[in-house]
Amino acid sequence: MVILHDCSGLGPRSSGSPGRWAEKLLDWGYVVMLPDSFGTRGFPDGVCTNPSRERVNVRPGRRAGDARAALAHLSALPYVDKQRIGLMGGSHGGASTLATLNRPRSGFAAAIALYPRCAAFSQLKPDLPLLILTGELDDWTPAKECTPLAGERVTVKVYPGVHHSFDSPRPERYVAARINPSAPSGRGATTGGNAEAWADAVAQVKDFFGRTLKP
Repeated sequence: MVILHDCSGLGPRSSGSPGRWAEKLLDWGYVVMLPDSFGTRGFPDGVCTNPSRERVNVRPGRRAGDARAALAHLSALPYVDKQRIGLMGGSHGGASTLATLNRPRSGFAAAIALYPRCAAFSQLKPDLPLLILTGELDDWTPAKECTPLAGERVTVKVYPGVHHSFDSPRPERYVAARINPSAPSGRGATTGGNAEAWADAVAQVKDFFGRTLKP
């Protein structure tokens, strides 16, 4: 399994969500790889509030290359079935997941995007099963941009009354400095863990990958 981290990266400012998912997947018997797209490119603290023009170097399209490199590495490991490698990511990592699937024959067998920014992928037609989990009250990456993607290979589930980063263990909070293309000012977004949504997401992810990655 390849997990693509969110805009907070994997450093000291990490949201903790990638690690939380990694623990679950390891418990379920998956081999997990978390490529660091930010620290390796000079953004150890992430890009959630960083307006630098250099952030283009970690845009989702660029990170799709990281996902493919991780896939190639896992495929070369003797204890990994290269035909059954999954991809998942949240927020910036979710958009990067969609970017990876935006061209055919990605090499992955199935993918999950958690609260991704879907606006740039309105024509997405993945050639593999894709599950999108998002929150109704997400003011950072609106769920309404993702629901039109639902179709033959794409399942979209929207959690009522839930904000961005519902899989986080941290309480709800609004941070005015967050870069947010969905806000009128371009700044400010709300995040907040939700115990019920988290529990359901765990069940959804386990079931989805259990079905789509089975031998």
